[in-house]
Amino acid sequence: MMLKDQQRITIVDDDYKLAQLMKDALLDEGYQVSVFYDGLPFLRDVREHGLPHLALIDLHLPGIHGFDVSKNLKTLGDVPIVFVSNESDVETVIDGLGRFADDYLIKPFDVREMVVRVRRILSRISSTDYVHAPVTAIDDQLAIDFANSCFTLGDKTITLTPIEASLLYILVQNTGSIVPSSRLTARVWPSEEVPDETLRVHMHRLRHKLEPDPRRPRYIQTERGVGYGFGLDHRATNGEGGRHS
Repeated sequence: MMLKDQQRITIVDDDYKLAQLMKDALLDEGYQVSVFYDGLPFLRDVREHGLPHLALIDLHLPGIHGFDVSKNLKTLGDVPIVFVSNESDVETVIDGLGRFADDYLIKPFDVREMVVRVRRILSRISSTDYVHAPVTAIDDQLAIDFANSCFTLGDKTITLTPIEASLLYILVQNTGSIVPSSRLTARVWPSEEVPDETLRVHMHRLRHKLEPDPRRPRYIQTERGVGYGFGLDHRATNGEGGRHS
């Protein structure tokens, strides 16, 4: 786990006074904090400098709605999002939580409460190394550019679909651990009922893009009946059937 002062949080809110209060509170906690007053510059910055560990996003931004910012961000990776908005309509809150966000704060709120919620969300992430740099070097063959939905394998650059990018992001986020299939489907398809076969198909496609030899997976392993893992001992697993001795 990275030190807290290496965890990057982005605030996207056109309320200058509130954004500065939020920034100061998070800086006091030891986080790295950046602020954007419009969603479009934020998305451009993500593609250039990499993903944050968590984003606090207002819904009513100039030029682009917070839901659209979040939708674009989620195509690049499963970044935790907290909505901060004066929109208290129950349907909007439910929609935001169901489709994009890990939490929703209705303005006005106490910044101390915001800090506690941010800390709680980040504490669930086992590894945050994956977004410290724009490109995550896995080994001497594989480097993943989450911000631009692609990876380099040897001398080839391969594009990821939004679903593949989200799946890979979650797996790398939990390097060394098995992520249950139910958790993957809940994060990638939060507002849909997705059959297990859908996840298997997408993982199969991702593995065939990522693995030099999909029959002997080096990066993504399957725990039969449980889920998938990244960075496990590939000698102890196989591609489709799962772990065995």
